[in-house]
Amino acid sequence: MNSRTFLIVAGLSTFAWAQQPQQSTSIAPVQENITVTTAIPPIPLSESNRSVQTLDTREQPLLFNNVTDYLRQDTTVNLQSRAANGVQADLSIRGTTFEQSLVLLNGLRINDPETAHMNLDISVPLNALSRVEVLHGSGSTFYGSDAIGGAVNLITQRPPADTRFSLIAKSGAGNYGSLENHLRADWSSRRISEELSGSRDTSDGFIHNRNYSSNALSSETWLSVLKPGTTDILLATSDRPYGANQFYGNYNSWERTKGWFAALQQQLGQRTSASFAYRRHTDLFVLLLERPNYYRNNHITTAWQGALRRADALGTNTTLSYGLEANGDDIHSTNLGIHARNQGAGYVNLSLRSLKRLSLSLGAREQVFSGGTSVFSPNVAGAYSLTGTLRLRGSVGHGYRLPTYLDLYYSDPATVGNPHLKPESSWSYEGGFDWTPANSPFTLSATGFHLRLKDGIDYSKYDLSKPWQAVNVANNAYNGAEASMRLRLPASQQLQLGYTAVQATSPPPGLISEYAFNYAAQSALIAWSGQFPGQIVARSQLAVIQKTTQSPYPLWDVALARNTGKFRPYVRVLNLTNTSYQEVPGVPVQGRTVMAGAELNWSIRR
Repeated sequence: MNSRTFLIVAGLSTFAWAQQPQQSTSIAPVQENITVTTAIPPIPLSESNRSVQTLDTREQPLLFNNVTDYLRQDTTVNLQSRAANGVQADLSIRGTTFEQSLVLLNGLRINDPETAHMNLDISVPLNALSRVEVLHGSGSTFYGSDAIGGAVNLITQRPPADTRFSLIAKSGAGNYGSLENHLRADWSSRRISEELSGSRDTSDGFIHNRNYSSNALSSETWLSVLKPGTTDILLATSDRPYGANQFYGNYNSWERTKGWFAALQQQLGQRTSASFAYRRHTDLFVLLLERPNYYRNNHITTAWQGALRRADALGTNTTLSYGLEANGDDIHSTNLGIHARNQGAGYVNLSLRSLKRLSLSLGAREQVFSGGTSVFSPNVAGAYSLTGTLRLRGSVGHGYRLPTYLDLYYSDPATVGNPHLKPESSWSYEGGFDWTPANSPFTLSATGFHLRLKDGIDYSKYDLSKPWQAVNVANNAYNGAEASMRLRLPASQQLQLGYTAVQATSPPPGLISEYAFNYAAQSALIAWSGQFPGQIVARSQLAVIQKTTQSPYPLWDVALARNTGKFRPYVRVLNLTNTSYQEVPGVPVQGRTVMAGAELNWSIRR
């Protein structure tokens, strides 16, 4: 860490300790209206004065089956799935590429250093999660590399204290030979809680060699036996073999990924937490299924990270958050070779709330890389309550991304990496408002944003007969706007509307781009949910998406389930209109899918 970071962190840390109140009380910034029992985030998103979407994964769980189903409720998120159930899905936010978004699990990085194609290859089953938070816009000040377009944080939650034991088992079947089996068991006592989760989703595929088997298993233990505070131990593993026909060109390919994730988070009092995590991921790729020895790659990546974080209340409405982080990763690959890198960071954020009508957040991060180079990422965000129901907000932030190992070193007849790539950097600007009329069921949020990107990484070429080459593209910019509206209706109904539009600067004349310009130029959504007699819940969601390379296409999903009782049947229909579409150019996606099944829900309360 250089002298600038040391002075920032040390100076503000000393001030924080001097101002620390003597009495031991929980501080609101760590709670975010939801109890956080172990980890202290770099900054609670409720205080970020930013555009944030929170998705509750346990409110109506039978109406969804995977993380990508939930993320499709956010029109700023562009998902590029190659198969159902999120198999080989890429994620991007606000028009950026899939490599410019960060995925976290309980605030810990799970982006894959081999390639961002694996960022959503998550070891934890969906039923282990309690909610998903989506940060729109640069998050590098809080989370480091990759969060140029935004960040997605997957969050687990300790079982409720009033439940001694619960068992939730779900099983269903559908067309294309699809099967889904999910299980979660919770046990809780005064000092110890345990949650075991597992999932298995399989399909024969809608065309030749598009079958898949998606398996995940996790165990999370919370211990309240040590004097400093709660201990959180998370262990997870996944195994996903799948047919990759046409995934990477006109080849009958096959792929299998495996993941292992272990994390330990420890409270050190009410204001300090320490965390350590380890991730291992393997990727076996076979170019031709019928000739498996013709061309194959085996990539093995490992990554570790550690953090020490603290949040101090400097007054009734002022919080200072700061911490030190370190992480490293390496790869052993038959194609990419053997490489490793490490980095460390210090961050600080001062949150000033309720300065009459104004709230302000000032943050900075210094990241130091192997070899001694560094990057400084500041962020300023503020909000002003114009009236009791109308709140204006704006922010400016810096972002950056290191190239993946595939960007740097991959080579085959169709794709060539570039070991001389520079890291990407960006400046993100946004402004918007939140309007919540008094005593009204109506809420409206809107944001305009501008992103300037320097040394963006893309695969491109000027001649169709040449291979794709990883290059740093000249300065590029994205402009856009997003809006969302929620309306509560009678009889427990809710209506949600969303719209996002993005436009990027045009590529240089004659340049053929593989990724940077395949974004969702427009995305619109209308969703309705409601409850019928007999505790039946229903949901209908219609999305219309226009990628820059395609005509607009609709995706209509409907779902119906019983929401209470020990036996809960359900049915889901995805792509009701049987639309033919491609989220990744050249990779067709399956048509109408019908899944039906039931869940057994049993619990013993105290």
